[in-house]
Amino acid sequence: MLIRAYVPSDFVAVTALWDATGISIHYNDPSKDIPRMLATHNCQLYVGTLDDRVMASIMVGHEGHRGWLYKLAVMPEFQGKGYGRDLVRQAERWLVARGMPKVNLMIRDTNVKVRQFYERLGYTVAARTVMERWLKPDEIDIS
Repeated sequence: MLIRAYVPSDFVAVTALWDATGISIHYNDPSKDIPRMLATHNCQLYVGTLDDRVMASIMVGHEGHRGWLYKLAVMPEFQGKGYGRDLVRQAERWLVARGMPKVNLMIRDTNVKVRQFYERLGYTVAARTVMERWLKPDEIDIS
């Protein structure tokens, strides 16, 4: 597998990958998420290719204090061959090069298989509560 930075011509293949692996969520529209990520120097989207076919991805970013992993996906027929591990290690190298001392990620509670994957790579469950709030511009005074 060749790991390289995402380019705009990868968009259709990457969104198909995310759909095929079940990581697409209706509220995370790739047509908005990817350009938002590309607009900052604190994020990178990598793709894994075999014979010029996009078959894996990972998004990595940081906010200056810690790194985050997102959108790790490997086409089902290529899972279990070490490609996911290689992408995670590439993302970790990217973070280390930027001075990040720690990396976090979030996994949906129902995704036991992915949790076990990350545990094999040395990740542990953090004693934290993740909270969220959807920001609705019409409800927030920005004046």
